Amino acid sequence: MLSSQASVSFHTIHFIFFVFVASTIFHLQQRVTKLQSSWELQRLVPVPKENPASQQPKGMWTINSIGRLGNQMGEYATLYALAKMNGRPAFIPPQMHDWLAPLFRISLPVLHGTTARQIPWSNYKLNDWMEEQYRHIPGQYVRLTGYPCSWTFYHHLRQEILREFTLHDHLREEAQRLLRGLMVNGSQPSTFVGVHVRRGDYVHIMPKVWKGVVADRGYLQQALAWFRTHHSSPLFVVTSNDMAWCQVNIDASRGDVVFAGNGLEGSPGRDFALLMQCNHTIMTIGTFGVWAGYLTGGQTIYLANYTLPDSPFLSIFKPEATFLPEWIGIPADLSPLLKH
Repeated sequence: MLSSQASVSFHTIHFIFFVFVASTIFHLQQRVTKLQSSWELQRLVPVPKENPASQQPKGMWTINSIGRLGNQMGEYATLYALAKMNGRPAFIPPQMHDWLAPLFRISLPVLHGTTARQIPWSNYKLNDWMEEQYRHIPGQYVRLTGYPCSWTFYHHLRQEILREFTLHDHLREEAQRLLRGLMVNGSQPSTFVGVHVRRGDYVHIMPKVWKGVVADRGYLQQALAWFRTHHSSPLFVVTSNDMAWCQVNIDASRGDVVFAGNGLEGSPGRDFALLMQCNHTIMTIGTFGVWAGYLTGGQTIYLANYTLPDSPFLSIFKPEATFLPEWIGIPADLSPLLKH
């Protein structure tokens, strides 16, 4: 009886073991089949490559900070445009920040001097106009150099440049408050024309170095007359780094000319804010006046052909790359140069 029961138990255990092994083998085969299918699928479906556009741009670009307000603005706008065009992050020197940040809502970050001195910069000199090779400037750590101030670099980003050079509210409001208090023969004007007369060192440098002239009394008379013809009762707001000369050479007897700051030379920043709040611009020479016309919009009159044809200035300066095509040029009187 016992041996018969033992035989039955042995057969039972053997059967259970067989079922366990068969089940295990079956499940292993199923798992291998799934893995093979997965491997086959991975071979058929290509692994997506990283999108270069989603990667953070490498390197760091900056630009030299030389010259006064107009030059600093030109350098900033050129760096902004070329860095974006080449897919590089842009940083400005502290000196440029000191010039521009008190006036405008600029967005480019500042590159600390200590950091800048540790970077292996590659200097890249720019002409004062856009060239095709500037679309593909090599190098991750590039310092742009030169005195760029040409709309050809950044005009395709005009709205962004206007936003970068938006005045701080307190400066805009101060300039508007001053303009609202001005009268033309007892009436409040509807049209303001900002006039910037650049003299200073240019008075000597232009004839002695560049075979050129600065704006004279005759040019300013023509420019004011043009606006008087094309607009009803305009008011001319004069700013200059030589206000004494302006008061002698700009006829204010009609009652439609005012000299900013009661005829005293003001700060460049406040003068610029005042010019920006006008409707139109009369400029003479220099980047300060160019930027006033560019940011103000409206109609701009500029001094044209103010150098002799053989002037060395024309090797570094292209009028067509400086003055917008729609601006109105009045040719300069070059006769003082021909007398020598």
